[in-house]
Amino acid sequence: MILYAVTLFGGLIVLVWSADLFVRGAAGTARALGMTPLLIGMLVVGFGTSAPEMLISAISAADGASGIALGNAWGSNIANIALILGVSALVRPVGVRSRVLRIELPLLSAATAIAALQILDGTIGRWDAGVLLLGIAAFVGWSIHRGRSGQPDSLAADVVADAPGEEMPLRSAVVSLVAGLLLLVASSRVLVWGAVGIATAAGVSDLVIGLTVIAVGTSLPELASSIAAARRGEDDIALGNVIGSNLFNTLAVVGLGAIIRPIAVEPVVLTRDLPVMAGLTLALFAVGIGHSGRPGRINRLEGATLLAVYAVYMVLVARSVMGA
Repeated sequence: MILYAVTLFGGLIVLVWSADLFVRGAAGTARALGMTPLLIGMLVVGFGTSAPEMLISAISAADGASGIALGNAWGSNIANIALILGVSALVRPVGVRSRVLRIELPLLSAATAIAALQILDGTIGRWDAGVLLLGIAAFVGWSIHRGRSGQPDSLAADVVADAPGEEMPLRSAVVSLVAGLLLLVASSRVLVWGAVGIATAAGVSDLVIGLTVIAVGTSLPELASSIAAARRGEDDIALGNVIGSNLFNTLAVVGLGAIIRPIAVEPVVLTRDLPVMAGLTLALFAVGIGHSGRPGRINRLEGATLLAVYAVYMVLVARSVMGA
C-alpha cells in the first residue's frame, strides 16, 4: 500500500510539472511557427492544460480501470466549481459577465445534460464517446471561427489571455514540448498503476480514487492560475478557466476514455456524483445573475458556500467507502 501511495503522489507531482512544461513548449513552438494567438490559446493551451486528464483517461481505459477515467473527469468538474471558484471568490469576489450566462454556461449545461442522458443505461459506449468527441471538436471550431470573424467570444479570449507569454527559440521550445509530452505519458502511466493498486488493496472502486485524489491533483494547476487571476482582479480568466476545463473534461476526457473502452458506470454515480455536478453547474446561473442593476458576481459568502458543498460531497464519498 505504501509503495502504491508513494507512486500515486509522485506521479501527480511529475504530472503537474510536466503538463506546464508541455504547454509552454507547445505554445513556444506554435509562436515560432507563426500560429495566431487565438489558435495557440484554443488548441495548444485548451488541449494542453487538459492533457493530464486526457492521458489518465486513455491509459486507465486501456488498462480496464474505466472508473478512473470517469471519476477523474467528473471529480475535476466538481472540484473546479466548488473548490477552485470557492477559493477564488474568498480571495476576491469573481465577476460574471452576461455573455458567459448567455453562451458559455448554456454550452456547459448542454454538455452536462448529454453526459447525464448517456449514463442512464449504465454504460458510456463508443457511440456515446463519438458524440462527446464530436461535441468538443464542434465547440473548438466554433470558437475559432467566432474569434477569427471578430465576434466576441469571452471563453476563447480567456484562454488566449492565459497562454504562456514568453518567446522561446524554436529548438528550446521543441525540446520542452517533447520532454513534457514524454514525462506526461510516463507519469500518467505510473499514476494509474498506483491508483489501481491503492483501490485494490483498500477494497474500494477505482471510481473513488478518480473522484478524489486524482481529480484534486489534476485540478491543482487550474487552482493556482485561478487564484492568481482573482488576486489580479482578472475575473474572466478565473471563471473562464473553470468553464473551459469542465467542457474539455465532460466532452474530450470522457469521450477519449470511452472510445478506447466503453465505461461501465456505477449506480452511485447517478444518485451522488451526477446530481452534485449538475447542481453546481446550474448554481453558476443563480450566483451569476445580477441584482438591483448590478452585474452578477460570486461573492465571498457564496464562495464559502461552494467550499462547504465540496466538503459535504467529500464526506459523502468517504461514507460510501466506509460503507463498502
